[in-house]
Amino acid sequence: MTIIVDAPSNQVATQGKATNGPDRRRFGAMVMAAGAAGWLKSLPASAEARFIDFEWVDPSRDRAVPARLYWPAASDRKGPLPLIVFSHGLGGSRKGYSYLGEGWSARGTASLHIQHVGSDQTLWEGNPLLLLDRLDGAADEREAIERTRDVSFGLDRLLERGNPFHAAIDPKRIVAAGHSYGANTTLILTGAQVIRDGKPIGYRDPRFTASIVISAPPFYGETDLAAVLAMVDVPTLHVTTTEDTIRIPGRFSPVQDRIDVYSAIPTPQKALVVFQGGPHSVFTDRSLRNGGPLNPLVKRATMEVGLAFLDLVHRSNPAPMEEWGATWKPILAAAPVPYPVPSRQADRRRRA
Repeated sequence: MTIIVDAPSNQVATQGKATNGPDRRRFGAMVMAAGAAGWLKSLPASAEARFIDFEWVDPSRDRAVPARLYWPAASDRKGPLPLIVFSHGLGGSRKGYSYLGEGWSARGTASLHIQHVGSDQTLWEGNPLLLLDRLDGAADEREAIERTRDVSFGLDRLLERGNPFHAAIDPKRIVAAGHSYGANTTLILTGAQVIRDGKPIGYRDPRFTASIVISAPPFYGETDLAAVLAMVDVPTLHVTTTEDTIRIPGRFSPVQDRIDVYSAIPTPQKALVVFQGGPHSVFTDRSLRNGGPLNPLVKRATMEVGLAFLDLVHRSNPAPMEEWGATWKPILAAAPVPYPVPSRQADRRRRA
């Protein structure tokens, strides 16, 4: 079915049903093969996820901003919904990271996945001899800012009164998230700045109350991460693996870069997850060839820790994150430690 939501800005939406992510029977078999079937005994099966595709165009830049919105079923909606706005990595699209959109929406959190036309899947198309040139252009700081403007524009469109979804979104619980290059986008949206010719380059969006940063690479050749990240002051969840090395033509980034970004965030309101094993691409929608049996485990755990983190941020409730750490301990090299919340609030949440 196709519906026209807002004709003046070429905002066209198509609606469909998403898959349920990793097959639950196969997922359980892999857990049992790892000797850990008990980890998941309390995890419910995901409800059917639904998505809506938007073909937005930002007229001020004459730039297409495709997006996919994962929307909770009516039975999963209880009052205004939290919203996670997700930015894909280099060469990705709005269709990627579906396991996050499906998992979050099945648990009552909407998820808007933005596609960045200057650094999306089209990078891999065309003359292979020009691939390095295309990658250089996509990784330029000018494109980095365009990506942040894509995210803010998409959020503008979703929250405007002409959009039928705006009234159901809680404006106080909007979170930025992204993987790899999208993690950089997320950090810029929440305060990171790059210095060029003595001037800071940034595009902060104050509507974001927290961020989920998955596999963040270094910032465009910057060596002083403390200066780049000095203005990031929202709660931040960092997710990586012990094998999270970035290898693309002309670029290399070791695992330590992910840890360095986490360490340079100045606010104490941050948490770090490190999975034991799994390549950089394990967080994408790629198959079991990327991480083997660990692949679906990391995906599910990543989806769930994002929601546990939001409980800590928006409800001052550390219990879900503590429980998550205990559940997934067998595949963790480092478990997140909830940052301190007022003791009375925490005790009350635990008893609830």
